[in-house]
Amino acid sequence: MGNRPTIYDVAARAGVSKSLVSLVLQGSPRVRPDKRAAVLDAVAALGYSPSRLAAGLAGSQTRSIGVVIDEFENLWFAPVLEGIRAALADARYSLSVTDARLNAHLGLDSLEAFRALRVDGVILAGEASEEALTQLGVPVVVLGARAVSVPGMPVVASDEFAGGRLAAAHLAKLGHRDVLCVSAPGASAAAREAGCVAELRERGLSVRVVHAAQTSGAAASAAVAELLEEPEARRPTAVFAVNDPMALGVMGVAARLGLSVPKELSVLGYDDSPLAEYELISLTSISGDPRELGEAAGSELLAVLGGGHAPAKTLLQPRLVQRGSTAPR
Repeated sequence: MGNRPTIYDVAARAGVSKSLVSLVLQGSPRVRPDKRAAVLDAVAALGYSPSRLAAGLAGSQTRSIGVVIDEFENLWFAPVLEGIRAALADARYSLSVTDARLNAHLGLDSLEAFRALRVDGVILAGEASEEALTQLGVPVVVLGARAVSVPGMPVVASDEFAGGRLAAAHLAKLGHRDVLCVSAPGASAAAREAGCVAELRERGLSVRVVHAAQTSGAAASAAVAELLEEPEARRPTAVFAVNDPMALGVMGVAARLGLSVPKELSVLGYDDSPLAEYELISLTSISGDPRELGEAAGSELLAVLGGGHAPAKTLLQPRLVQRGSTAPR
């Protein structure tokens, strides 16, 4: 296989300078039509693909966006990324995605790779330190409720507190008087938990809260196992988990203990992830419309990159998607 063609090869074939090739690739109107045609013919003939990193080092845009997510195993991020991709498609930006914990074992911040790649902007759909964000030096749009708060950074989020209230109200209307809320670390989980607790207490209903170590199904299973093993009189009749994977973990424990969902235990999740609608699972869930969130975040980042301004906070209202995992008490 031959070596990958360089910008110098394009310039030599077209009979122009390297700087003129750069102008053509940047879409500059200052290039004569015949010179532009010669460069584009050379690019096509050689199969030349410009290096985004080299463009960044030269001081121009790399046409790339970095996205930080919490964890790859949470399927909520799939429609979020689809929404971001849809918003950026016409502007022809590429996406690079990192898990907030991906290189934690190396002591590296999730944003360090994006600084090295010289991305044009970042969508923060996971947690990151305030120091790392302020040092990044490119526009950032925060997606979702995050622990970090940096003045001037636009936020696109679902109203997580309202979503928690919506979940609790649904269970209360079904007649449940003893609800267990399974929460987890993170600002989103805390807001959903707070909404659930506030709604149930205002209705004069009993609510218990357990905190899982992580936002995973396994962590939720470990957190609820002891409570679901209690005799019927002391066992909750409904569980609200602050995300869908955790709700599935609860359903797994119920199955192991021989508890019928929803006849003996109603289970409600959050995020309306792709798994929730599978007929075998049929999980009632609160939807923050993750695709819409991703599209809004991508659009606002594009506005900032174009020299405009994005709203300080864009708050979308969640909705209940009722399926087969919840039923009257």
